[in-house]
Amino acid sequence: MTSSSAPAPASPGAPQPQRPLRRLTARGREESHRVSSPLELFFDLCFVVAIAQAGAELVHAVASGHAGEGVLNYAMLFFAIWWAWMNFTWFASAYDNDDVLYRVVTLVQIAGVLVLAAGVSQAYADHDYMAVWLGYVIMRLAMASQWLRAARETEGPERTMALRYAGGVLLCQVGWAGLVVLPQHARPWVFLVMAIAELCVPVYAEKDHTTSWHPHHIAERFGLFTIIVLGETIAAATVAVKSAVAEHYALAELLPIAAGGLLIVFSAWWIYFVVPIHGHLRSNRQSFLWGYGHYLIFASAASIGAGLEVAVEEAVGKAHLSTQAASAAVTLPTALYLLTVWALHSRYFKVGLAQQLVLPVTALLVLCCTFLGDRAVPAAGLVSAAAVATGTVLTARTARTAGRGRPADTTADAP
Repeated sequence: MTSSSAPAPASPGAPQPQRPLRRLTARGREESHRVSSPLELFFDLCFVVAIAQAGAELVHAVASGHAGEGVLNYAMLFFAIWWAWMNFTWFASAYDNDDVLYRVVTLVQIAGVLVLAAGVSQAYADHDYMAVWLGYVIMRLAMASQWLRAARETEGPERTMALRYAGGVLLCQVGWAGLVVLPQHARPWVFLVMAIAELCVPVYAEKDHTTSWHPHHIAERFGLFTIIVLGETIAAATVAVKSAVAEHYALAELLPIAAGGLLIVFSAWWIYFVVPIHGHLRSNRQSFLWGYGHYLIFASAASIGAGLEVAVEEAVGKAHLSTQAASAAVTLPTALYLLTVWALHSRYFKVGLAQQLVLPVTALLVLCCTFLGDRAVPAAGLVSAAAVATGTVLTARTARTAGRGRPADTTADAP
C-alpha cells in the first residue's frame, strides 16, 4: 500500500503500480497536497516510548531532591531523541520515495529509538550511556545510508551536499562515543561540544545547495510531534493523579492540580496551532532557526507533564521538596514554552503592541504563580487560559477595526 505522501502518478488517470525499488531523488518543494505518510506517523509514535522514559526519570530526580542533575540528564537525553527525529523528518520531507528499501531503513531507525529508550533509565541511574549510544548508532548508520543512497542518484552540488550530510552524521557519531569512554565529569562537556557539532552539520552541508524540504509538510510534521509531547503530558499527569487517588484519596489536593494542568495543556495546544506557520518557512536561515528552536518547545512541553507529576507527588507527601519547588516544576517549563512559541511562531502574526505582549506577559505571570503555594498550578492554568481569551478578543477587535477600512489579516485569531 502506497503512503499518502508518495509522489502522485504522472498521468491524470488511475494510479499505476510502482516498483518495489525506485530512485531516491529529491521531491518538489511546491508539490501540492503533501501530507504526513503512515510511516512517518508510525515513526513519531515510537518516539513516545523514549519521551515517556526520559520524563519518568526526570520526575524521579526532581521529586527526590536532585533537580539540577535531573534537568541536565534530561536535557542531554531529550536532545538525542529530538535530534534523531529532526534528522529523519527533514530528510523525509525532501527525499521520501516510500519504496521498500526506504521503509526498511526507516524501520531500522525505529528499532534504534527503542534501544535508546531502553537505556534511558540506566543513563539516569548509573550514568551508563552504552545502550543510549548503541541505539543512536543504529539510527545514525541508517540515516547515513539514506544520504549515501541519495548521493548515488544525483550529481553536482546536490551530491556534494548529500555526501557532507553522510560524513557529518558518521563523524559526529564517533564523537558521541565520548559519553561512553570518558570519565563522568567530562561527559557534560562532551555533550555540549557534540551538540554544537551536530547543529553545524546541516548548515555546512547545505551551504552550496539546499534540500527541497516542503514548508507545509514540515510545519505539519512539527505540529504532530507537538501533539505527541502534549499528549504525553496529559497521560503522565493522569497516571500520577490516578495512582495518588488510589493510595491517598486526596481529591481536595489533587483536583485543582489536575484542572490547572489541563488548562495549561489545552492553552499550549491552542497557542501553538492558531497560526499557519508554513508561510513563514521560506529559506534555510528561517527554517534552521525555527527548527532548532523547537528543541525548547518540545522539551518544555514534555517537561510540563513531568512537573505535574512532581506537583501531585508533593501534594500527597511523597516528594522530598518544598511546595514552591514543586510548583516551579510546572511554572518554569510552562513559561519557557510560552516564550519560545511566541518567539518562533506567534510574533510574526501579531498586530500592535498589545497583541505582541500577550504571551511574554503571560509567561511572567505564570512565573509569579510559583509563589502561590498549593494554588500555583491552578493559578497558572487560569493565567494560560486568560491569555487565549485575551488574544482572541484583541485579534477580533483588530479585525473589526481593519474591516471598516481595509481587508484584515485574520490568520491569527488567538495569542
